Amino acid sequence: MSFERIKEKLNILADAAKYDVSCSSSGSTRGNKNKGLGDSTGMGICHTYTEDGRCVSLLKILLTNHCIFDCAYCVTRKSNDIKRAAFKIQEAVDLTINFYRRNYIEGLFLSSGIFKSPDYTMERLVAVAKKLRLEENFNGYIHLKSIPGASDELMYEAGLYADRLSVNIEVPTISGLKLLAPDKKHEDFTKPMLKVKNEILIYKAEKKITKSTPIYAPAGQSTQMIIGATGESDKDIMYSATHYYKNYNMKRVYYSGYVPVADDSRLPAIGSQVPMLRENRLYQTDWLLRFYGFGVKEILNDTHPNLDIDVDPKLSWALRNLSQFPIDVNTAEPRMLARIPGLGMNSVYKIINARKYRKLTFDHLKKIGVSLNRAKYFMVCSGNDYAHKDLQAIQIKGLILQNSQGKFRNNYSSQLSLFN
Repeated sequence: MSFERIKEKLNILADAAKYDVSCSSSGSTRGNKNKGLGDSTGMGICHTYTEDGRCVSLLKILLTNHCIFDCAYCVTRKSNDIKRAAFKIQEAVDLTINFYRRNYIEGLFLSSGIFKSPDYTMERLVAVAKKLRLEENFNGYIHLKSIPGASDELMYEAGLYADRLSVNIEVPTISGLKLLAPDKKHEDFTKPMLKVKNEILIYKAEKKITKSTPIYAPAGQSTQMIIGATGESDKDIMYSATHYYKNYNMKRVYYSGYVPVADDSRLPAIGSQVPMLRENRLYQTDWLLRFYGFGVKEILNDTHPNLDIDVDPKLSWALRNLSQFPIDVNTAEPRMLARIPGLGMNSVYKIINARKYRKLTFDHLKKIGVSLNRAKYFMVCSGNDYAHKDLQAIQIKGLILQNSQGKFRNNYSSQLSLFN
């Protein structure tokens, strides 16, 4: 096939893949064997950065944008009048190797529309990964999208060659899925998730006994939810995410603001703004749940079903729970220090280590690099009274907003006039 045709396919299928954001490579430990090509990247998304600051790129493509389903939210739905293309298995392999040899990428993120059947599609995805591993001796990172409805046998084989597997749940609730993708069943998504979870558990158990046990999906599995396509509240979304973390051992749940791609009465109109700030707030909430010891019901519940747009979820929680403040940084346990707005976990660890040697003051906190712009309203230190004890929540919020310079500031700047 001509170079021009391959280039055309790449343009079509790379563009179609851009709507999928769930391609992190965190947690992979695949080593380079027998002088093969590539090393596992450790953590990465297309054009993102590893924990140690390295830029990591993945070739991110669909195997095809043909699809037998007509999901209203999807640009590759069968009723959409778009250019269609499909890579042959060997073409996808050759592209990956050629891009790697030119140092353009460190791995592959491969997804696909569903054509003929879930098993037929999944078989072709697995074939690409298998050829890369066994024929090309490629040891770089591979992320395969698991096809909803694929058989257990194919899901098992996929985990032998891919570092990470993921099934996009797509719509956060079952009712939303029925509305926008009536041909799909919720169990078609959860069945492969459960298979991957169980196989990872089996692998970890067998690895303790037999060191030569074949690696199975060492970077685990992830999923993605589309945000803003249907009317779910933030509470619905985060309760759903918590369910997948707990019951399927997800490494990550990704939140993707809906990009209007269809003229459909069930969806936001074409030209509607993508909910980027809402997406950002959901990621912040996800972080609080996974690393800061918060429970989802503390942040979102029946009386507070949606996140505040103008402030981050930790600050929002603190303003609703001023009775738990101020927190004494010299005596508080780490869990409570982590609940002070403006304090990240690095700052918490610095405080814990520093207070072993002295009673900390605000000057000490500044010297060890703790940011006090927000934290000062919620803490006390040695020699400092709680200067903000008479301020109400709305006053504290106004003072913080007036001095904030976040990237989404323009989205809520009009609200600052309320506090002038």
